[in-house]
Amino acid sequence: MARAQDGPDHARAEWKTSGVALLPLGRRFDAVRMPEPLVHAALDTQFLTEAAEGLARRLLGPVIYDGRTMGGTYYALMQPYAARYWPHDDKAPWLGLGTYLGVPRLDRTEPPGTHWVVPPQAVGRLCPVALVGQLVAAGWYAMQAGGA
Repeated sequence: MARAQDGPDHARAEWKTSGVALLPLGRRFDAVRMPEPLVHAALDTQFLTEAAEGLARRLLGPVIYDGRTMGGTYYALMQPYAARYWPHDDKAPWLGLGTYLGVPRLDRTEPPGTHWVVPPQAVGRLCPVALVGQLVAAGWYAMQAGGA
C-alpha cells in the first residue's frame, strides 16, 4: 500500500503518527465509495460486524470503513482502471487518478476512526469489479423496494 506514494516512507510515517495515510489512487489501486445505507441494504443488516462478514464473503478483497465522513462510508479497493464503464457512479462513485484516500494501518481493524472491515490478504489481491457492481446494484434495489 505504501508504494502507492512516490515516497513510501511518507506513508509509513503517517501510519506511525496518525494510523491513517493519505494515499493517491490510480496507480496501485482505485476505490469505490459506497454509502453505509446502500451496503447495509445489500447485506440486509444494520450491524457493522455483520456487514464486515458479508463484505468479506461477497467482495473477496479489501474494504475500508470510515464512520466519520458522510454518515458512514465503505471503500472497496479495486484494480486501477479496472472498470472502463462503471454504471453505478450516481450510487457509489468510482474514485481513481487525482483522488486521495485515507488508508488505515494494517492493524486498524476496529473503530474508532477509519479502519479495515476486510483487511488486505495478499499484495495485489483486490475486489473484483463485477462483485462490487453486484453489491451496489443489490443495495440500490433493496433500498428502492424498502422505500428508502
